Amino acid sequence: MPKKLPLNQIVPGDCVEILNSLPEKSIDLIFADPPYNLQLQQELWRPNMTRVDAVDDEWDKFSSFGKYDEFTEKWLVACKRVLKDSGTIWVIGSYHNIYRVGRIMQDLGFWILNDIIWIKTNPMPNFRGTRFTNAHETLIWAQKKRGVRYIFNHHTMKALNDDKQMRSDWEIPICSSTERIKLKGEKVHPTQKPEALLYRVIQSSSNPNEVVLDPFFGTGTTGAVAKKLNRHWIGIERDKKYIQAAKKRINSIPKPITDIAVFKTKARNDGYKIPFGKVVEMGLIKPGRKIYLNDTGDTAVILANGHILSGTIEGSIHAVASTLVGARCNGWTHWQFRDLKSKKLQPLDELRKMAEKLSNQKSSQGGIDEKR
Repeated sequence: MPKKLPLNQIVPGDCVEILNSLPEKSIDLIFADPPYNLQLQQELWRPNMTRVDAVDDEWDKFSSFGKYDEFTEKWLVACKRVLKDSGTIWVIGSYHNIYRVGRIMQDLGFWILNDIIWIKTNPMPNFRGTRFTNAHETLIWAQKKRGVRYIFNHHTMKALNDDKQMRSDWEIPICSSTERIKLKGEKVHPTQKPEALLYRVIQSSSNPNEVVLDPFFGTGTTGAVAKKLNRHWIGIERDKKYIQAAKKRINSIPKPITDIAVFKTKARNDGYKIPFGKVVEMGLIKPGRKIYLNDTGDTAVILANGHILSGTIEGSIHAVASTLVGARCNGWTHWQFRDLKSKKLQPLDELRKMAEKLSNQKSSQGGIDEKR
């Protein structure tokens, strides 16, 4: 068992045992994606008679609500012990479990700050047509101790949202396409979360070099995003297959950017339909990349919060371009990026189109048909 913080490591084993072995009040932020206790009673089939790859793993099966509540209380108590007094925790769930989790969190003394609705832009339909299509999940964000100062990077969230205050309803596609970790064509983990979701969680409630812990690490989305955002991370996972996939995934990520300018924020309002920050959090272009202003030849570096920095001028792609050109202009068309494959310059608008396509895509794969 570890006696000190195993930074940037996956610790194999039971999450409660591992958490209880870590130093008390040592973690800044926890993201927990626990079993949902879906209680699926039978196999799920699409209208074309293909089987739905639903969550039927043993780790999601509990004999009763009482047993699930007992399990939930144990890991939440362990999480609370390792959280700093100023720390916060995010827990994600569906209608099957999130209300039970919320009640237990309040009973344990956590103070709920927000519930965030993750709206899936490409949810799996309810194939039997017996219920509404379940198109969202809920995240509870809570602080360990009511009244203690906690981290909330308000201006960073505004910057990601084109300098408009970010709301509690987040429209993000489910994990699919190349982001989905697969082995021999099959999904490694049935409930892998999209990196864009963790990007907002980690950016909003932690700072660079702080420690983010995930007690149900799975294939390592939390660790992957934490590394990209220059946070330390700790993953706890007991499944060897998930651990192997997570290690390979995180090791493939290049050394993170450490320039403090990447993490500066300053709010200003512009008001274009698609926030450039969404392109960044979706991973379509990474912080630290240069972009080029076709009107003047100026360059800028992309910041992790969705702003850009050109010399001493920081702001949205629209505001910085307008300042440099001397007239109000649309940054999507005036700024260019160098395509890594063709090496040619293309307008940022190509990335906006790609983001729109990914956000609006319809998928009959992945997700969960919520049939008990």
